[in-house]
Amino acid sequence: MHIADPDHINTVFAFPYRGVTIQITSGTHLGMTIYTAWIDHATGSAVAVPKAYTRSDAIKRAKSWVTRKFSF
Repeated sequence: MHIADPDHINTVFAFPYRGVTIQITSGTHLGMTIYTAWIDHATGSAVAVPKAYTRSDAIKRAKSWVTRKFSF
C-alpha cells in the first residue's frame, strides 16, 4: 500500500457527499500518477482509498467506503 506523500496533500478535486467531504489528491509513485481519497468528517479525517490509478476509480471507491462506514 502506498499513500503519495501524506505530508503534502495536493488536492485536485473535493466535493461534499452524504455529510462528509471527499478529497481526491494526486501524486506520483514510480513515475505513475496515483490518486488517494481522503474523507473529512465531523470528528476527523481518514484515508478511504490509499491508491487508485484513475480519478474516477478513486471517487467511486471513496463513495462506496463512505456508504459502508457511516449510517445515514
